[in-house]
Amino acid sequence: MRSVTYSMGVSLDGYIVGPDGDFGWTAPGDEVFRFVTDEIREVGVHLLGRRLYETMLYWETADQDPSLDDSMLEWAALWKALPKVVFSTTLSAVQGNARLASGGLAEEIERLRAEPGEGDIAIGGATLAAEAAELGLIDEYRARVHPVLVGGGIPFFPRRERRVDLELVETRTFSSGVVYLRHRVARQAV
Repeated sequence: MRSVTYSMGVSLDGYIVGPDGDFGWTAPGDEVFRFVTDEIREVGVHLLGRRLYETMLYWETADQDPSLDDSMLEWAALWKALPKVVFSTTLSAVQGNARLASGGLAEEIERLRAEPGEGDIAIGGATLAAEAAELGLIDEYRARVHPVLVGGGIPFFPRRERRVDLELVETRTFSSGVVYLRHRVARQAV
């Protein structure tokens, strides 16, 4: 069965975006960028909320930007080819290799898990990830923890009333001070 993963950059105090909406501190250096590029190769489909979808639209035409280096062009090609499902109540159409979700998040994930296919089902965006976490649909949390405290904003982890036990799967420390933490949700055998 395909795993559902939530992977994003996060401040040490737990936010993906600061209180002023800034997330420039998550811009990866070369080493982290290569890592994120390798990570996206393992994704079979990416689920996005509207805000992240709109932020990532740049990469749909980034191959036309003459200022991009080879590594960014490689990322753009991978992102552009990746199937994406966008969850939005305000968009009526999406661009590129994307489609609007036709049902709820749980139904969409169930359908994607049942389809033949390779690669993880990645979730991007805090609001969508919070909904998936609340429904118990996330299998792995992958945080690239940046050495910065932003003091507030949009949290990486949803605020909820229940405990979720995790198993550490992988760690990695980058020369920039970014620390990668990969945790699998510890599921109870039924």
